[in-house]
Amino acid sequence: MRKLLGLLVVSLAAIALSGCGYNDLQRQDEQIKSSWSEVLNQYQRRADLVPNLVNTVKGYAAQEERVLTEVTNARASVGSIKATPELINDPEAFAKFQAAQGQLQSALSRLLVVAENYPQLKSDQNFRDLQSQLEGTENRITVARNRYIKSVQEFNTTVRSFPTNLTAMVFKMNVKPNFSVENEKGISAPPTVDFSKPAPAPAPAAK
Repeated sequence: MRKLLGLLVVSLAAIALSGCGYNDLQRQDEQIKSSWSEVLNQYQRRADLVPNLVNTVKGYAAQEERVLTEVTNARASVGSIKATPELINDPEAFAKFQAAQGQLQSALSRLLVVAENYPQLKSDQNFRDLQSQLEGTENRITVARNRYIKSVQEFNTTVRSFPTNLTAMVFKMNVKPNFSVENEKGISAPPTVDFSKPAPAPAPAAK
């Protein structure tokens, strides 16, 4: 009899949790974690391209020290932030992470714009391959980030909606921070570059 009553209680609890949105919250939370993992993978892919890209540009445009330093420092700033799973529950840490990634994207944009001044660099096969990989990675970042944005929007809507907001309150499931798309566009907008200055003449070939 006790066993029967125990099963009945468990069944009623399961039905109650399902009806109040608990299962939906869990499913959406797992989707956010999965989407966030993919965002991190693509950001890491971009960061991994930076050293080779900087070294390749340096081989043709060592005098562009300021831009090269900006890219290197921006990558270091990204690496200094521990992108743990808990980060997506901390709005302040999430904002710092987003700002660091935006600064790296902006620095890379400046680097590619400056590269336009160096025909030999632009024709270098290694540089072209790296540029192609970077462009592909930026596209994958956009796709991954959009999936994350949609996942968080769905979760946050559930957390704020009645009666699931009561369930979220009981289990301490709060709204999660999301990417500020408009702010990212502003951060990553490439600067205006003065092309009126002639590109440095290539060094004479050794005899």
